[in-house]
Amino acid sequence: MMEKAICMTLEDGEDLIVSFAIPMGEEGDVKSLILLRTPQYEFALDESERGVMVSHDDFPDEADDLLKELKIVGDDVTIATHRRNYTIDIKDVEEEEIEEAKTILKKMNFDGQFTLKIN
Repeated sequence: MMEKAICMTLEDGEDLIVSFAIPMGEEGDVKSLILLRTPQYEFALDESERGVMVSHDDFPDEADDLLKELKIVGDDVTIATHRRNYTIDIKDVEEEEIEEAKTILKKMNFDGQFTLKIN
């Protein structure tokens, strides 16, 4: 099922975050799909636990799901994790946010932990 993002929250500091805000039925209510990586603390993790953690408000018990692949083709973002696949329509997101997100995604993938395809 494709979800539609209205904006993104981005962080490029100690934490690398790309978060999609997805509107819900109620006016002004949103749910989030969050990609999070904190490279400076990964040395303390087992190799199998390193990478980008993906969480979605619809699946709160799956916050430890790791990113396998992310593709951006036109206005569509496809995210594949070990448990789920997500498709996000980003046509309503500001172009500047999308470009910054691409930069952060490349930083998140400094060690090739996931497949990143940007067209």
